Amino acid sequence: MLRFKILASVVPLAVAAVFARAEFLPGPRPCIEVGGAAMQIASIPWLAQLHVGFTDDPRLATVRVQVTDSAEAADFTVIDDVDDNEAGACESNAVPQLIAISSAPSATDPVIYLSHDGPFDYRVFVQSKTFSARDAAALIVSARGGHRRLEAAML
Repeated sequence: MLRFKILASVVPLAVAAVFARAEFLPGPRPCIEVGGAAMQIASIPWLAQLHVGFTDDPRLATVRVQVTDSAEAADFTVIDDVDDNEAGACESNAVPQLIAISSAPSATDPVIYLSHDGPFDYRVFVQSKTFSARDAAALIVSARGGHRRLEAAML
């Protein structure tokens, strides 16, 4: 009977630890500061205020992002070839706005087509240990308001 009581008290703690672990993963999450506000990739999608999706079909995209080979040609550049994160990077007094990369975006979420050539709305250059090209594209599209090409077509 004592074993059952111990098991009954440990199981809820173990479940809580599994859910808490998703938010407290070690290491920095991609984050940028735009106009005094921080924007960060969310570790838990349902906590995010903004959602973006990605597609391999350029016809389904609302925003096209080109991955460039040159930092000078990019609209958004991420280079972090240092071992330690810069002290105070992406800190602001406000809570960061969280962005989730969704596998099934809603009709109102921006859908990004990421490529190395073709027409584009934004260009990104990424040379980073913590950012992927997808992270950079999600952050720049969210920071700029999302549906750039779609809104222009509606005008």
